[in-house]
Amino acid sequence: MSTKIYVPPIKSQGIKTKLVPWIKSIVPNDFDGLWIEPFMGTGAVAFNVASQHSLLSDTNPHLINFYSSVASGEITTEVVKDYLTREGALLLEKGEDHYYFIRDRFNAEHSPLDFLFVNRAGFNGMIRFNRKGGFNIPFCRKPQRFAQAYVTKIVNQVDWASKIIKAKHLSFKCQDFTKTIGEASSQDIIYCDPPYIDRHVDYYNGWDESHERELFNKLSEFKGKFILSTWHHNDYRENEYIKKLWSKYNVITREHFYHLGGKEENRNPVVEALVTNFLSAPVDKIIERPIQYTLFEQPAKYVTA
Repeated sequence: MSTKIYVPPIKSQGIKTKLVPWIKSIVPNDFDGLWIEPFMGTGAVAFNVASQHSLLSDTNPHLINFYSSVASGEITTEVVKDYLTREGALLLEKGEDHYYFIRDRFNAEHSPLDFLFVNRAGFNGMIRFNRKGGFNIPFCRKPQRFAQAYVTKIVNQVDWASKIIKAKHLSFKCQDFTKTIGEASSQDIIYCDPPYIDRHVDYYNGWDESHERELFNKLSEFKGKFILSTWHHNDYRENEYIKKLWSKYNVITREHFYHLGGKEENRNPVVEALVTNFLSAPVDKIIERPIQYTLFEQPAKYVTA
């Protein structure tokens, strides 16, 4: 069985694109409820896996604002092409000064197009904000970043996302995960991809033990099905919350490489975990379209813990 995986226009270091087939393989075939994500992030999982009706939320207002603008038609492929071509030419002419000009403008005015610019021209696709809410990722040091081929690639990603948003009736809300989970019914599936506790993460707000326990309690009270992404262990330590909290549920694992940091020696494997409150039987699928992690990733190994 094969599946084609699409990449969304917004990037992040923790993007789940490579894990989409694994996640999709455990979604029950007869599921026809609402697909709900309290931590939508880049939208990679929802756009590839979601059913015909979905609720996607996040506390990062810039993610929600960007995709809401795509949904409303304020951001179109033509708008993105014109914007990136214009600002990309200025970046090539002025260098990193223009990146920081756009970053300052984004932090002052919060334009979704400027968010796309700093996301795609910032260092290593990171999304990080300071305590005052200011985007603080440095320039990727590639003045030619928005060459025509790269602009076309992003425009195609926006085009695909726009079509998926309309076809699957995706709705977006900027709100806390507890409120989103509270809106779910027993016929729905909640997919959670929270910040990985005790690991470096890109996230708009912090994440500590109190958040992990609150998420555990909310999902334990939920009457429908849930799927949780988290980390299980790496070469140096274990995620202690697997034993403390999540081991009462079904836990399946596989090895994965995340593109963290700028140095290859920092790209260590981590054993990824999916926690579900239903019996899940993953089916290995062939990805038709290789993505950037292929060079660093080992063949999938599915293990039931």
